[in-house]
Amino acid sequence: MRLRQIEVFHAVYTTGSISAAARSLHVSQPSVSKVLHHTQYQLGFELFKLVRGRLVATDEAHALFVEVKDIYDRLLSLQKAVTHIRDIGGGHIRLAVVPSLGQHVVPAAITQYRRQHPEVTFDVQTLHHGDLFQALYERECDIAIAYNPPQHPRMQRRVLGQGQLMLLFDAAQWPGPPAAIPLRWLQDRDMVGLASSGPIGDLFTNELKRQGVSMREVVSNQTYSLAAALTRCGAGMSVLDEFTACANAGGNLLARPLEPEIGFRVECVYLEDRPPSKAATEFVRQFQRSLAETRGVPPAA
Repeated sequence: MRLRQIEVFHAVYTTGSISAAARSLHVSQPSVSKVLHHTQYQLGFELFKLVRGRLVATDEAHALFVEVKDIYDRLLSLQKAVTHIRDIGGGHIRLAVVPSLGQHVVPAAITQYRRQHPEVTFDVQTLHHGDLFQALYERECDIAIAYNPPQHPRMQRRVLGQGQLMLLFDAAQWPGPPAAIPLRWLQDRDMVGLASSGPIGDLFTNELKRQGVSMREVVSNQTYSLAAALTRCGAGMSVLDEFTACANAGGNLLARPLEPEIGFRVECVYLEDRPPSKAATEFVRQFQRSLAETRGVPPAA
């Protein structure tokens, strides 16, 4: 049986009439009758008999339908896959993000995205800024999401939202702290610092210099997540991106923005000669929504 014959037989068997089958297939009744008669002739046995003006499936048709149903279901699955590829494009997204976004925002975005597109799979890397862009150049990822990425002639970028630096500290150190911590309050405080701070760490360092504030860096490390863990254990306060700070706040640990605010952009970056697939583009939109929900603000335009 050819695929068209399978389709017609399935329609007639499930609807119980030539006319209903024709309507479900969006074709004429003579067309369905012609295919059905040819199929029965080709098979060498009857599939339906006319009994009191109604089509009744034969025993052979019942036996055949068991096999046909499985094939028909696979055809529907194939049609859905084709539609998905046409509308979304591709089925695998290779994503590189800075580690702090990998704690909550990216997992939330991927989970929500896959509820709508379960066929799409992901490969996620959490990399520091320098390694992240190297992964793009070497085509180890399709898109990267970072903070204040540098300008580069080979890269295109899209702003997805904003973030700000926050102070993570033990509530016992500052009873009743203000809603925002003046930067001058960090003068001579024990702080957990970053040996490789990246773009947003540079923003903080420059603001300290501008205001003439000097801190005591008691521990130096490489990541915001480790800095938060050190603060949790009592090593000292830490200035972190808001996503890491809020993810670690709770109990005795408080997270407060700085004053003046030190903000940064969250951007999607990709190679100019390798734009994102439809699937990746749709995921970026979902990430933007998840980022806005995390911050409790409307999504960026």
